[in-house]
Amino acid sequence: PSYLTHTRARMESGSVSEAREALEIVHEISRLLNTGLDRETLAVLVSLCEAGVNPEALAVVVKEIRRAASGAE
Repeated sequence: PSYLTHTRARMESGSVSEAREALEIVHEISRLLNTGLDRETLAVLVSLCEAGVNPEALAVVVKEIRRAASGAE
């Protein structure tokens, strides 16, 4: 049992490490494209895509939120 627990912990740690690395890559791409999205926002958007939300619909929502925020200033 302790071996399995240790192995599972290492696997989860690797998954977390891989997820962080993937988010860093997404953030770098986002930065190069001048999207203005921070890491937290990108993490939420990626999670929503992974949950099955349509990425194009998310893009429309982000644009609409930005438009509304710029009009509120």
